[in-house]
Amino acid sequence: MERLNSKLYVENCYIMKENERLRKKAELLNQENQQLLFQLKQRLSKTKNPNGSNNDNDICSSSSASGKS
Repeated sequence: MERLNSKLYVENCYIMKENERLRKKAELLNQENQQLLFQLKQRLSKTKNPNGSNNDNDICSSSSASGKS
């Protein structure tokens, strides 16, 4: 019984370490996602406002798609 408890304890420790590693990775991915979303919103706002510099030719398809509605 004591051997089983020790084995389960070690397995639990491993799971907790793995969980912490995955939690940190998820947090980093979330931060990256938020940064990319912010950049995308900035680019989209530039294409909607003709007063800003309109050098983002790769996003022109999104502005033409909005003109169809």
